[in-house]
Amino acid sequence: MLTVPGSTAVPRQHDGIPRFTVAELNQAIGTLLERGFAPRFLLEATVGRPQQKKGHLWLSLADGQASIQGVIWSSQLQKLSFVPQEGDGVVVVGKLNFWAARANLTVQVLDVRPSLTTVLRQFEQVRSLLEPEGLFAPERKRPLPAWPRRIALLTSVPSAALADMLRTARERWPATDLLVVPIPVQGNVESQIVAALETLGRQAASLGIDALVLARGGGSREDLAVFDGEQLARCLAASPWPVICGIGHEDDVTIADLVADYRAATPTAALVAMLPERSQVLRSLAQERDHLQRTLSLRVASARQRLTTRQEQLRRLHPSHLLGQRQQWLGQQRQLLQALSPQHLLARGFSLLRDGDGRLLRSVVQLRPGAGVIAELADGRVALRVQGIEPDGPVPEAAEPPGPPADLP
Repeated sequence: MLTVPGSTAVPRQHDGIPRFTVAELNQAIGTLLERGFAPRFLLEATVGRPQQKKGHLWLSLADGQASIQGVIWSSQLQKLSFVPQEGDGVVVVGKLNFWAARANLTVQVLDVRPSLTTVLRQFEQVRSLLEPEGLFAPERKRPLPAWPRRIALLTSVPSAALADMLRTARERWPATDLLVVPIPVQGNVESQIVAALETLGRQAASLGIDALVLARGGGSREDLAVFDGEQLARCLAASPWPVICGIGHEDDVTIADLVADYRAATPTAALVAMLPERSQVLRSLAQERDHLQRTLSLRVASARQRLTTRQEQLRRLHPSHLLGQRQQWLGQQRQLLQALSPQHLLARGFSLLRDGDGRLLRSVVQLRPGAGVIAELADGRVALRVQGIEPDGPVPEAAEPPGPPADLP
């Protein structure tokens, strides 16, 4: 005898076999499913033939080998951030609904998210659309500001990603002002992110923003699908400021990452790339200070040397110094003249001989025995007469006695 746990109906017996009406059988099956199957489950499937009837969304859930009908009630449909389309791969949170009147089994969808295949397909579709327009081209990437005064942070508030970014900013470069702009980052919220970006863009002149950071913490690739939207990509490309994206994990690449001027692996890495590192800047400043001090010392020493040289030049060109040099030179010339003067030679014991006409005698050929000569000594003159001549060699022919030299009287 077959009994259904929890059922109040007692099936009739016929030759030991339970006997049901159709209503009783369907009720028993429904009770069996309700009691024996998980109240909620995850289902991976591909959506087929989605149709809205009276506000409810009916669809087929298949995996290539089998299919089952699914339904999203209108009350639940309004709460969903993702509405599946034909061919979308999805992960469904559901439960079984069994209508006893027709023995119809349906999966009631409580929540639905796109599967990885759907997310990647959307990514490739948007990529193939925007890439020919040059939105991903390296030459359109703008450099990040070296010393940003204010940065706009677009992220979920509150969140672990925001807390990490604020901490990193305080540690690295607290001089930069952070403008936190709360945005939703989960579900079908692309239009809200775009609206926040457009609002910032309209206030660009007054906000004094130097760069913009779009950030979201970790999550599955399916959770990041909102950043694969075409509208968001075009809005980021039109941003008046350089855009840096720090979305998900290092291996996650979204369309927003490709459009951004700089892609960071994580939200924290975005702030690391954007802000100077305080300790490194302090070390650099200390090195610059030492370099300037050394340069200044060298310049001062060089200036002092030039000043000393100029002072020495001025000293040498001073009239008193020039007069002293001239006096010294004249003294040297006087000494030289004295050394070369005939009087100096006379003082050493030499003498000069002159004939009766006062002409200086330089050779014995100018003399004749019996001729009168005058010997000039250091302290006077002596009249002499030549008694004889004894030449040192052959006596040359007599020549006209030379006249007195120009330097002697």
